[in-house]
Amino acid sequence: MSLLRKTTCAVAAVAMIACFASPASAAEPKPKKPLTQYWVSAATQNLSIPGMSQGEMTGLQGMILGKMTGVGPKRTLLLQLGAPGTPPAAPEATHDIPPGLEMGKTLPLLIPERERPARGEEPQERKAEKPRARMLFYWGCGEAVRPGQPRVLDTEKMSMADFGRAMAGRSGSGPAPPSPRSGWAYAEWPNRQDQKDVPKSGSLTGAHFVHGNYSPEIKFSVGERHDFMAPVEFTSVRGGLADSIAFEWKTIPTAIGYFAMAVGHSEKTGETILWSSSDAQEPGYGLMGYLPPADVNRFIRDRVVMGPAVTSCRIPRGIFKEAGGAALQFIGYGDELNIAWPPKPKDPKIPHEYVWAVKLRNKSTGMLPLGQEGAGQEGATKEKQPDGERPGSPTDKMKRTLDTIRGLF
Repeated sequence: MSLLRKTTCAVAAVAMIACFASPASAAEPKPKKPLTQYWVSAATQNLSIPGMSQGEMTGLQGMILGKMTGVGPKRTLLLQLGAPGTPPAAPEATHDIPPGLEMGKTLPLLIPERERPARGEEPQERKAEKPRARMLFYWGCGEAVRPGQPRVLDTEKMSMADFGRAMAGRSGSGPAPPSPRSGWAYAEWPNRQDQKDVPKSGSLTGAHFVHGNYSPEIKFSVGERHDFMAPVEFTSVRGGLADSIAFEWKTIPTAIGYFAMAVGHSEKTGETILWSSSDAQEPGYGLMGYLPPADVNRFIRDRVVMGPAVTSCRIPRGIFKEAGGAALQFIGYGDELNIAWPPKPKDPKIPHEYVWAVKLRNKSTGMLPLGQEGAGQEGATKEKQPDGERPGSPTDKMKRTLDTIRGLF
C-alpha cells in the first residue's frame, strides 16, 4: 500500500469517527505506560584442551591474558533492570535468589555512577587513519576447501564501508537489553558493591524475587530448561595446522544450535585467516553472542548454524598452514525464558496492560587452541617414541597453549 493511500485511509477513518462518535468516545485513548524490563543473562564459558586432566587444566588458572581470567568451566551472570521514571534520592533494588545459586540470599542492583572527566583535560582530536588489513575468509565444514574460496578482503582495495559490510554478516534481532537512558532508572549486577563469582555448582532453578523502591515487584521461577548450560567440551581434535582439523564435542543437553569460527594470523604475509562452520558465506562475528531462539531456528534453516544434534565438524585442509597459531571459538545457543505480568485475560474485551517483563537468555561458549598435534586423540594408539625423545609433558602443553592464545588475543 502506498504512502498516499495509507494517508487517505487514515483521514477517512478519522472523519467517520468524528461524525458518529460522541465527544467522550472521540477522545484519544491514553497511551500505555512503558513496562519495567528485567533481563537475566546467564553464560557458561570454558577453555578446553583435550587430553589434559582437570588437575593439569587448573595449573593454567590465572595465567591467560585478555578476556579470559581462568581455565575450566566458569559461570557468569548479568542482571539488568530498567524501570520508567526518575529514581528517588536513595534508590534501592535487590534480587532475592534461590539457595541453589550459592551466593547468599540476595544480589544488590545498583545504579552505575556516571564517570566525570578529569579537570583540566580537554578531548584531543585524532585524525582517523584507514587501517591496513588483508583477510582470507573461508567457510563450511569439510576436508577440502570449497570452490570459490577464500574470499579476499583487503582494505587497500576496498572502502571501509565495503569492508565493514563484508564482515558484518548476520546478527540477532529483537530488543536490546536495558541500559542507562534519559527518563529511566537503570540498575545492574555485578556492580561496585558486589562482584562475587558464580560458583561452579550454582543453579538458577527456583523462585526469584526482584523488588525495590522505584520498580514493581517481580516474581518468577526458573526451571532446569533455563538453568546454566553445560560447558562446551571437545572430546577429540585431530590434525595440525597444515592438515584438515577434525573436532568433536559433547552434546549440550539444553542447546538449540551450535556455531564455530576459527582465526589465525600469518607472520609471513601479515594476513588474517578466518573460517566459520557456516555452509553459507558467513564470517560469524555477529553470531558469537546471545541469539533469540527464532533467529537460531532461522539460521539453522539457512544452513548457517548447526543443529542441536550435530557433534562434529572439520576445518578444511591447509587453511592455517601459514599461521603461527590458531584458535577455535565455539558457541552453543540456549533457549529463552520470557515472562510478562499480569497475564492476558481470556476475554479480549477486558482491558489489559503489562506492568513488567522478564527475559532470561543463555549461552555456552568455548575456546580451543588449534595445532596441538597429538592432543585430544582419545583412544588413539600411542606411537612408540624414538630413543632420547619423550612425549610432551603437561607443562609443555600448557606453554604451547598459552603461546597460541597470547599470540592471537
